[in-house]
Amino acid sequence: MNTSDNFLKNTGYLAAGTIVLLLIPFIAMQFSGEVDWSITDFIIAGALLFGTGFSFLIVIRNSENVLYKAATGMASAAGLFLVWSNLAVGLIGSENEAINLVYFGVIAIGLIGVFLSRFKAQGMAFTLFGMALACVIIAVVALSLGMQNLPHSSATEIIGVNALFMVLFTLSGILYRHAAQDESKTES
Repeated sequence: MNTSDNFLKNTGYLAAGTIVLLLIPFIAMQFSGEVDWSITDFIIAGALLFGTGFSFLIVIRNSENVLYKAATGMASAAGLFLVWSNLAVGLIGSENEAINLVYFGVIAIGLIGVFLSRFKAQGMAFTLFGMALACVIIAVVALSLGMQNLPHSSATEIIGVNALFMVLFTLSGILYRHAAQDESKTES
């Protein structure tokens, strides 16, 4: 099977997996009033799930480096989780707090870095370290502004959630750095 056929097959699996995951809240809505998704919620969730998976497939399509693939998977999953949780409940206070918009800046750093680095492992490492640093800065600014006093928020939660994403992005950056070292060894 050639690479193109494999890519199409994986895209089909991704589409099927996205549909199956979206069936979970759809079925839950039939039995519980606590799950209340609108058509917009399903469209956004589907776009996030399929878009993240498809981006992962495109990025790793031409790479044989296992560390690069692992780093891409971890970064993609962390980015998806960051956006999903921010949209669902908000990471600082509720989802309606304006400060939560800055988390889309973390994703923007990632997207800009991906294209500036041209998907090269070393550049991707710097990008992920930048995303991790952005999470630290957000936590410091949020605490400085007293966001821990908002309803549904505390200093522990702000530090914890930002630390989680900082660790995930840092680990992904470390994997990219090791992938870059492996690439330089094979080139020489």
